[in-house]
Amino acid sequence: MVLAQDGEVTPIRLACLDLAGTTVGDIAMIERAFAEAIATQGIVPGTGAYARAMVHVHRSRGCPTIEVFRGIFPDNEAQAQAANLTFEHSYEGAVRRSGLIPTPGTIEVLDSLRDADVKICLITGFSRSALSRVLTALSWSDRIDLALSPEDAGRGRPMPDMVLTAVLRLGIQDVRQVAVAGDSESAMLCGRRSGASAVAGILTGVHSRERLLKGGATHILDSITDLPALVLGGQSTETPVGASAR
Repeated sequence: MVLAQDGEVTPIRLACLDLAGTTVGDIAMIERAFAEAIATQGIVPGTGAYARAMVHVHRSRGCPTIEVFRGIFPDNEAQAQAANLTFEHSYEGAVRRSGLIPTPGTIEVLDSLRDADVKICLITGFSRSALSRVLTALSWSDRIDLALSPEDAGRGRPMPDMVLTAVLRLGIQDVRQVAVAGDSESAMLCGRRSGASAVAGILTGVHSRERLLKGGATHILDSITDLPALVLGGQSTETPVGASAR
């Protein structure tokens, strides 16, 4: 349960959790896939263009991968699509070779939430194909209720569509019964725009505390292991100083 600012206790019935950097520790794998994809389009390491492209990748984390590449190649849709295809081949290949490792404590968090009758939806900026590969590698089918890509909802983060789609598909009565957890500014924006009561920024991923607060985080957590205390323990959702909902 979460104590809202008006003093009303809102039971959390749905937790929407990010993948990379939040529940899965594959940040380096993703960075390599982005770098390889950019290089195939003639932007190679050691150049100013490459440095600018990777800064854009970092700033855009959490957004749909195709939108990240559209930002790098704004005037060439074919180039953006080609880079995105290379990214997916590179990332999915790395997952096949090395597998995926959950961030410490994630399995226990999922089990704790499910035991408390909180539904769990994984949300990501990956395509449906890449998400399917991730889900196969994780074998979490008995621990989650739903997993959504931008393709499943219409728009990806920072838009609220994936969270709202989860609300509809899982029969949640009120968006205030939702908690969102992620490690990127776009995930925070998505959560705030959806109307979720708790929007938790996780510090194990790509963006700093400042970036997460800028996106509108209601809470900053050291890791996903702190989420059950927030979702089940009745902590206040008062927005930290410096946060802003957009």
